Amino acid sequence: MTDEAKAFVPGHVTGFFAVERTDDPTTTGSRGGGLTLSDGVTVTVRPDTETEILLDDVSVDIGAVEGVLEALGIEATVIGETDLPLGSGFGVSGAMALGTALAATDEFDLELSMAELTTVAHGAEVQAGTGLGDVVAQARGGMVLRLEAGGPRANELDGLPARPRVEYLTLGELDTSDVIGGDTERLSAAGDDALSRVVEQPTVERFMYASRRFAREAGLLTPDVKDVIMDVTEAGGEASMAMLGETVFALGTGLSDAGYDPHVCRVDPTGATVLGGSHRDQAELQPHASDGK
Repeated sequence: MTDEAKAFVPGHVTGFFAVERTDDPTTTGSRGGGLTLSDGVTVTVRPDTETEILLDDVSVDIGAVEGVLEALGIEATVIGETDLPLGSGFGVSGAMALGTALAATDEFDLELSMAELTTVAHGAEVQAGTGLGDVVAQARGGMVLRLEAGGPRANELDGLPARPRVEYLTLGELDTSDVIGGDTERLSAAGDDALSRVVEQPTVERFMYASRRFAREAGLLTPDVKDVIMDVTEAGGEASMAMLGETVFALGTGLSDAGYDPHVCRVDPTGATVLGGSHRDQAELQPHASDGK
């Protein structure tokens, strides 16, 4: 039997955000809002003599995963599987980091809490420059509002009590590090304004409006994405841009009603979790000779 453990981490679409940096990667992060997806990443961790990372059967370098393994003091083969588009605003890097932390603690008996594992993954993601808030949201699930920046012990979380159908359409890729690594003053001002609007009126409709306004005011809206959003609006739907990717997401049947052929999922209700089926789980399920079976 294979000696491994698995975890599932939902994808995450950010609607708006504001950057806050400190000298500590665990308190650096972003305030903002987003939604986690039932489409996500399944991560398998296998003990090994050296580190190897695979994503959909392709060997890859993911700095956030390497940072998690280093912080935990282990070497392993990490295998990620996902149907989510890469580099398009779905938090795949954060999902790989958090999934690695969760599966590793199960496989190596590390005895770390969810907050500790999320902090490790968040810090690794920040240091890798691939995200500032995905991990915290992915650990929680739902439609998440991050009221403070940083890992779970620094970040005050809230959310919207809604689990709508989600449609998404990817048009291309954007480099996250180019955006969050540069001057973020304009972006952060727009993000704080968007967050304030949703906190004041915490509805799905207000969230989508604030997200569209943020994309425009932060200067991130691309012409192709704008055209698709306008098509959805004209069809009577709600759509916005995923941060950071050239991706449009809509609630309900917005993209379908506008004549597009989108991917369809729902808001994930539970957040990241270890999956059953590790070698220890299976051993515990086997009948013992003394059971007389």
